[in-house]
Formats: sequence, structure tokens, C-alpha cells
Amino acid sequence: MSEMPVNEAPVLSVDNIAKAYGGVQALGGVSFEVRAGELLALIGPNGAGKSTCFNVLNGQIRPDAGTVRLAGRDITGMPPRAIARLGVGRTFQIAAVFGSLTVLANVETALAAARGKSFGLWRPQAGMAREEALALLDQTGIAALADRPAAGLAYGDVKRLELAIALAGSPRLLLMDEPTAGMGAHERLALIGLVRRLAAAHALAVLFTEHSMDVVFGHASRVVVLARGRVIADGSVEAVRADPRVRAVYLGHAGAEART
Repeated sequence: MSEMPVNEAPVLSVDNIAKAYGGVQALGGVSFEVRAGELLALIGPNGAGKSTCFNVLNGQIRPDAGTVRLAGRDITGMPPRAIARLGVGRTFQIAAVFGSLTVLANVETALAAARGKSFGLWRPQAGMAREEALALLDQTGIAALADRPAAGLAYGDVKRLELAIALAGSPRLLLMDEPTAGMGAHERLALIGLVRRLAAAHALAVLFTEHSMDVVFGHASRVVVLARGRVIADGSVEAVRADPRVRAVYLGHAGAEART
């Protein structure tokens, strides 16, 4: 499947974001952009500032300085729900789905929430957005599991369901925190390949953190590397892989994981 060209205008613009906790500088002036159709990998060693950066972008943490813009609009410090309504979806390292609901009901509930419908969270209206929900499940490869309880899914299918839930809000930007954590090599490459195809098909900008270098180097459009809260590299997979600073602070001790 051919991928659409990356759009010129950035969907996400991060400009000089800073955040400190006491005397610890978690982020020290981080800047980068993500465009439609692009998968940008945000990597770095533990403690580099990746989680803090994600939480700033999602509105869970207010930065001490800097600006976050979504399609040119300043969203710095907005609460997570307001940011989500503007078109930002997120998946988490530990997948968050409702185990007591069926796979289909999980996505129906997400669709209703995105539209501001008011009904009991565990009692979605019968047939609410059923066709849309089934279409999302089809896109993520689990339509055949629609009537199964989410609690009984294999882990890889839970991650696909979480992706369908995130897509229910019709995001223009998708934040994915360790999307393939806990998955085997085949599963993780299949999942990130699916995300790449969806990004191309829907002009979706994707920012993801990841420790598995086979995922990053096999599927990222571009890579940003953080170390001690600062960007030390931002470029193509080839350029970042060859950067001596990256090899020194990160790739050297990530090599063993990259071969798993």
C-alpha cells in the first residue's frame, strides 16, 4: 500500500517546552513538529523526559515555559478533555479498556463519549453507532471479535481494541505511549505496521514512544531523541541511527533489546 506524502503544515508544534520538579529539569527546552501522515518516534533512555513530554502534550502537566500548538492553535495547559475534543487521541503503555463490555460496546461507548452523549458508561444505547464501531474494528483487524468480552482478549487484540477506541474520536493527532510494550516481535511489528497504514490512509499524525528499535527503525518516518530532558537528535531513521551522540547515550545499551 502506498503512503500519502507527509503534509507540509505541522499538526503538532512543540516549541521550547520546559518543566522542572524541584531541582530536577525534566524537560529543558524541547522543540519538534509532527505532520499529517507522519509517524514520529520519541526515544531516549529511562529518565530522558519522554513521559513528561507526553503528559504536557496531553494536558496532564502544565509546562513551566514553552508552547504546544495543534494545527496552529495554542493548546498549552488546556485540560485533557478539551485537548481530546480538539482532535488528540492517546493510547497508554498499559492498555485501558472496559473488560466487562464486549469489544463492540467498548468502541460504541468511545464514539458516544466523543459526541458528548449522556448515558450510563456501562450501558451504551442499543445499536449506538454500531456501523461506525464495526468499521473501526474492521480497520484495526478485530471485527470478528466484536461480540466477545474485552476481558477475554489476547493481549495483542487488547492493544488493537485500544487503538480502535482512540480512533473513535476522529483524532488528527495520536499519542501512543509504548504501543508495543509486552508484545512479541511478530505482534509488535504487525501493530505498528497497522498504525502506519492508518496514518497514511487518514492523514493522521502519530507521535509514539518506543524502546524496541526494530519498531522504531522499521516503521518511523522520523526520530527525535531525548537525553536528560533535551533533544540531542531529530532526523531520519538513517541519520539518527548513525549519530554518534545517540549511539553513546542510548543505542549502545538498547542494542540488546533491539535484537529481541
